[in-house]
Amino acid sequence: MRRFLLVACLGWLVGCGYGAGVEGGVVIATDKTLSDHIISLSSGKDCSTVRREQGLSYCKEDEVFIQQNIFCYPTLGRVTCYDRPDPHKGGHQKVGDNSHNLIK
Repeated sequence: MRRFLLVACLGWLVGCGYGAGVEGGVVIATDKTLSDHIISLSSGKDCSTVRREQGLSYCKEDEVFIQQNIFCYPTLGRVTCYDRPDPHKGGHQKVGDNSHNLIK
């Protein structure tokens, strides 16, 4: 019922000539248009025209993430990277892994 009232109120504001101001304020405040809010509510996803204009997918949940398998370790004078974890079993610590600094 709340969703219906929200959609009805927003539709009323748009229809009364306040649409451009309301739409602009909503986009500035939330990075979504009124239509994006309605689509997000109905689909259960986080969708935004602003994301689409930035070259991303329309909905966050539809974004494709490519997981790269790169494992880099410090060696003498440089960093060496492999496609699998430390193939030489040298006991090197992965670059960027600072878990050894955590207090346990």
